[in-house]
This record gives sequence, C-alpha cells and structure tokens, in this order.
Amino acid sequence: MLRNIDALEMPRALQHLLGRDQAGDANGLPRRSFLKLAGAGGAGFALGAFSQPAAAQADGQPASGLKPTQQPSAFVQIAPNGEVTVTINRLEFGQGVQTGLPMILAEELDADWRMVRSRNGSGDAAYLDPMFGIHLTGGSHSIKNSFTQYRELGARSRAMLLSAAAARWNVDMSTLRTRAGMVLGPAGRKAGYGELAQDAMALPVPEKVTLKDPKDFRIIGKPTTRLDARAKSSGRQDFGIDMRLPGQLTAVVARPPVFGARLTSVDDSAARAIKGVKAVLRIPGDRGGEGVAVVADGYWPAKQGRDALKLQWNTSSVEKVDSERLLAEFRDLAGQPGPRAFDADMAPLATAPQRLEAEFVFPYLAHAPMEPLNCTVKLSDDRAELWVGTQSPGLDASAAAGVLGLKPEQVTMHVQTAGGGFGRRFVGSSDYVVEACAVARAARAAGLGVPIRTLWSREDDIKGGYYRPLHVHRARIGFDERGNVLAWDHVIVGQSILAGTVFEQFQVKDGVDASATEGMRKPYDVPMRLTVHHPKVNVPVLWWRSVGSTHTAYVMETLLDDIARATKQDPVAYRMRLFGDKHPRHRAALQLAVDKSGYGKKQLPAGRAWGVAVHESFDSVVAYVVEASVQDGKPVLHRVTSGVHCNLAVNPRSVEAQVQGAALMGLSMCLPGAAITLKDGVVEQSNFGDFAVPRITDMPQFAVHIVPSAEPPTGMGEPGLPPLAPAFANAIARITGKPVRDLPFKLA
Repeated sequence: MLRNIDALEMPRALQHLLGRDQAGDANGLPRRSFLKLAGAGGAGFALGAFSQPAAAQADGQPASGLKPTQQPSAFVQIAPNGEVTVTINRLEFGQGVQTGLPMILAEELDADWRMVRSRNGSGDAAYLDPMFGIHLTGGSHSIKNSFTQYRELGARSRAMLLSAAAARWNVDMSTLRTRAGMVLGPAGRKAGYGELAQDAMALPVPEKVTLKDPKDFRIIGKPTTRLDARAKSSGRQDFGIDMRLPGQLTAVVARPPVFGARLTSVDDSAARAIKGVKAVLRIPGDRGGEGVAVVADGYWPAKQGRDALKLQWNTSSVEKVDSERLLAEFRDLAGQPGPRAFDADMAPLATAPQRLEAEFVFPYLAHAPMEPLNCTVKLSDDRAELWVGTQSPGLDASAAAGVLGLKPEQVTMHVQTAGGGFGRRFVGSSDYVVEACAVARAARAAGLGVPIRTLWSREDDIKGGYYRPLHVHRARIGFDERGNVLAWDHVIVGQSILAGTVFEQFQVKDGVDASATEGMRKPYDVPMRLTVHHPKVNVPVLWWRSVGSTHTAYVMETLLDDIARATKQDPVAYRMRLFGDKHPRHRAALQLAVDKSGYGKKQLPAGRAWGVAVHESFDSVVAYVVEASVQDGKPVLHRVTSGVHCNLAVNPRSVEAQVQGAALMGLSMCLPGAAITLKDGVVEQSNFGDFAVPRITDMPQFAVHIVPSAEPPTGMGEPGLPPLAPAFANAIARITGKPVRDLPFKLA
C-alpha cells in the first residue's frame, strides 16, 4: 500500500494501475508525526532550560554562562519509559547525523542505546553550528563541529540525573554511578532515567562537566545501524516532499528557458480549464527573471496546467551561454595574466631536464538529489511557517521574511529530512525557498488562504541551475630525473561560487575565490605559481559535494602520476617520498589502502591495471587503490580499496557508507553523458536519460578501511569523492599510455 500520497499526485492511469487503497494506514501515525505530538503533549521531560529568549528555566532563572547551544533542554527529552529522544542540529540528508550525533550524546549520557531515538531540529538559536554561529549543514562539519558540544550535552544531562537521584535517596552523589539508562546507588538502589527525568529537569544545568576517556567509550566507535535505516528501507521515511497539511494545495512553476529571462505574454486559458487547477500566478523569479506558478489540488493537475500554458519569453537582455563558445573563451582566458593565489620563481621551467604541459576540462554538473527541491509554506496575517529540507534554516528564514514582508522572528522553520542535496539545499540566494514564498504570497492575495507546497520535477531540478562550475586548468611543469618538481606554472579558469554570497568577504581575497583553489599544491610542497580567473557567466553556480576538490584533486593526482610514469617510479613510492615525514595521516591512509588491496603483491587479471590517488579535504584523508580495465573502448572500474584517516570514527558504518556514496558520485564524473551543456542559453539535459548517473552495474567491488585514531573526528560527508576519479584515470592511463585530461572520460 502506498502511504501519504494524494490521488491527484499521479496520472489517473497510474492510480488505477497501482490499485490505490485510501482506507488509511493500519500502522497509525508516521513516526515523525508521533514525535511532534509527543513533544507538544508532554510525553517526556526536557532536561535543563533554554537561555532567554528561547525559553526560561523552570525556576525562571537562565543558566549562567551557558548559550542555548550548550543547554540540554533543546536536545534531550527523556520519556517516563526511559526512551531518550535526541534532537539533531543539522539537516539529515543521507550523511547519517541522525544517528551519529545521538551516539555522541548517548555515550556521555550513559544511555541504553536501544532506547535512543532522534528527531529534527528547527531554526531556533539552540541549533546554530557551535563553531560558526549560523545554521549550517555543510563542509563536512556536522560531527566535527558538534562532537564536543554533544558530548557535553550528554554529560550535563547525566550529571542532572545523578543529582536528582542523590536528592531522592539522600546520599552523596559521589556514591552513584550510571549504566545503560540507569542510576545505580548504594545498597542495590537503582532508578531508570525515565523515573528521574522530571526531578532532573528542575535542577540547575552544570556549566562544567568531566568527559569520558575515549578508552571507556562503549557506543562511540562501534559500527552502528542507523536509527532511520528501517524507515528508509521500508519506504516509511517522511521527506519534505511528503508534507501534507489540511487544505494544502500544490504548485509547480514554469521557469524561463534562459536564466533571468522575463515574460512578454501569458496565455493561461487552457491551464485554467484543467480540472483541479485553482490559480495561475505570475511571480518574480531567480536572478531577475519571472515565472508562472500553477496551483492545483495535486501535483498532476498542476503539472498538466503548466504544460498547457502558452508563454512568450524575452531573452534579448540576458546572456545566452553556449558551452562550446564558453570553453573557447575560457581557453583564451587561461593564456592571459590574472590574480595569483601563490607565486614562485618560474625560471627553472626553461632549463628543467623534463617538462610536461597539460590542459584539463571539467564541465558543469548538476547535483541531482533523488528528492527534487520542494518547500511548503503556510501564511497568516503576521506569521509564516515553512516545512523544508534545508541546509541553512536561518539564512532561508531571513530570505523568506524579506519576500513575505515579515521579520525573521515571525518565520518558523520546520526542518524536514531531505533525500539528498550535495550542496543544492544551501544556496546564498535561497532561490527555491524564496520562490515558494512568492507563490504562497501570490496565492493568498488571490484568495487561496491555505498552505501551498511548491514542487520541482526531476526535469526542473536538472535544468534549474546552480551547477558545479565549468573549469579549465592549464599546467606547465618542469622536473628532474628523480621527479623533483622544479617549477609548476598553473592556471585555473572558472566562475566563483562565492561571489555575491555571505561568504564572499571571508573567502574571496584579491580576486581569488579560495574554494576554487582548495586542494592545489597540498600536501606536496612544490614551487607553484597559481593564476586564477573568475569570469562572470549567466549560469547559476554553487558548491558541489567536496567543492573545489572535485577538480583540483583530479589535476594534482593525475599530474603526479604523469611525473611518476615519466621518471619510471612506482606511484605509491613516489607519493610516499613527497610526503616525507610531514604528512603522517596521508602516509597512513595510503599505506592502509595499499596493504589491504594487495597492490604490488598480487597479479592482476590480463587487461587490468592499478590506479592510485590520495587527497585531503575537510581535514580528512582518503586514499584509493583501484583496479580498472578498458573493455570495448569503455573504461571499467572493477575494484576499489580505500584507506581513510578521519581521526576517531564515531560510527564506522556511516563512514563506510559515506565513502562508498561519495566514491560513486565521483565515478559519476567519469561516465559518458555526465555533463551539463548549454546551447543558446538553454540547458540541454533534462532527466537521467541524458544526464548520466552510475547504475548498480557500474558499482565496483568496494572495501573501506579506517586508520585507528582517538583524536577528535574530522569531516566525512565529502572527502571520499575527490580521489576516486583520478585513481580511476591513473589506471586507465597505465593501460592506454595516454593521460585522461577531460571529464567525463574521453578515450578515443
């Protein structure tokens, strides 16, 4: 039985085919709805209290010296039956924070893991990133930045429970201990956390707590099945796209074929005649453009209405980008002077014993998450509520307030679990949220005072912009017979993803966007002159999983392999020599991958070759040793062995999943058809039929190995992506004798 889907969401033929049962769900409320009702109905007790203005302590006194991000009340709720619900301060969109963060808190709380649950946070101040002070899920910062925060939240909660037990039993707190959700006392006394929670919540929140020694961890570091695994594997997980509110209508938007274009005429007579269509609304669009929203009582009539629109667009005042012409312009720009990220003496190029020159081309790429963009908006006279899977609820709330003529505090954000994002759900312009608010406002003005859910189709998502930018790299390298680099002259041409965003003032210096150059040179201490050009192009661009390292890692790791081959050196030994003693984490990750893969020891089947790459991003190092071949003129990836150094792995099972998922996304960059191209300003791709993604048949055998460490964890959402493509390319180059310079791979 299909759940939570209105009949009008599908074509009637498909409804009939599936034999939809509208009798109701025998299994009752979805779990998220239950948690919302439980939180509203007092089914559990929150420990501690918010600082003002979020809330007041039970005795009316705020906890001295503690920020909202440090107080347990926003994060821990213990039900009378001992069930512990942990609120996460991030968007869960596949990376596993809905399990990893509760593991950290439960460790210090000494909770019974079998009784731990999790739920999403909101736009409240308690859920700011404790390091950056903004609402943010990105940059692989979730576990890294909140590791100590969630440990302290758990430790404070435990201390309050111990204090409550000591008061109840009239004993010294030093005589008590905890174990798996129980407080244990002298003479065999014991009490479950659920019994003590109400008393504990009335106590002051301790400002200072003692944290466990990592050797005593019993939850952190253990391979753990995700708390949301059953819901997702059974199809019962609710995402933003599943949002249903009483009276809710659905909107789809006709957007301009060329970014920023405006309407000259609208004929909506056929659209309004379609059964179920409630309104056709002209709205402002992204980047100065316009759009037309069709509002209906389900997705299918809204889509049919949009298909029936007759629209004329004025594209004369906007740039019409052509991919082939743009590539030629970038190549020309690569030969011109420009801002420099680093500088070094290039005189040795003229006299170097060996030299190589290379040009690399990286296309625009779409994020293409499995759940397309969506946002549900409910308006009243002086308030707005938004239900959206967002990486930046604070930024989006502010943008929504601006569109709706409200103050940010009048906007409530309900963060929903999202079905992927890879950066697309954190946009400086808040484009899809702003659009949804514009639709809701126009609908209310037209007399539709009901919640409006704006949905993007797969085609909308792929054609809708904010891509990983097109880049051209050009390198000239001089080196000696031992592979020592004497001079490396490098140029990068590509749009800045930070220009015009809140991050520009911090990360764009002297005309160079730091996100475009991250990954260049490090960890290899080579004399490099790096010139950067950021042309302005009428194509919206954005970070893409692993940001600049998506292209810089490829360039660095394939060029190093070129040098190793030219000087007849083993690529692993060559890298190890370049690392020296300065980069022990790189050495450890690469050595682990080498040892586990059998590199250099086992004989590969005929036609196969080894490929190696290692790269650090977001403070984690991932090394790949791969086996690949060329079959019928096509590159084939057979086996991948990874060595990962992310310091302490909170949940090794999530680390494994992240590395595999990121590597598969890295593989997508290599496949034919994995590019976004434009002709006369129009994006040529529209769905997975013409924008390639890896299929299950493309997935190689995969093994993930983690370097043991007790140091505080580093990021893992993105570091698995960058080294996959260069490792694959290096294997192909060893087979064909020709380096692979363009992505997706071109072997002919």
